[in-house]
Amino acid sequence: MLSRRRPRADGRGLNTRRPSTRRTGERFESRARRHYRLRGYRVLGANVWAGGHELDLILRRGRRLVFCEVKGKASTAYGHPLEMVTPEKCRRLRRAAEVWLSGHPECRTLDCRFEVVAIEGRRLERVVAELQEL
Repeated sequence: MLSRRRPRADGRGLNTRRPSTRRTGERFESRARRHYRLRGYRVLGANVWAGGHELDLILRRGRRLVFCEVKGKASTAYGHPLEMVTPEKCRRLRRAAEVWLSGHPECRTLDCRFEVVAIEGRRLERVVAELQEL
């Protein structure tokens, strides 16, 4: 038998849920895509799985190829979004980029770099990650 839950005492009913983390992540990634497009980048891929790891965005402008990790938080109450990019996450990103490049030989001669887009509330910050070039 299914139980029926009553609305909370503060007046919020059952239909007032916070957005899922997936939906929130999609909004952050959409905002990052828009940021890059406005600066002349072409999106080659979004949420691409390579080598068992996900690359949030793969972008190109001229001879520059960017592998972008998007991190976002509604506020910094529990830390800055950049703090979520750990050394282990950097290793996974590098591995995924290497696997992706192995399947796209036309991109191997491009200048590759890693960037992190940190979104905090309404503020977007773009940081070149401290990873060696491929």
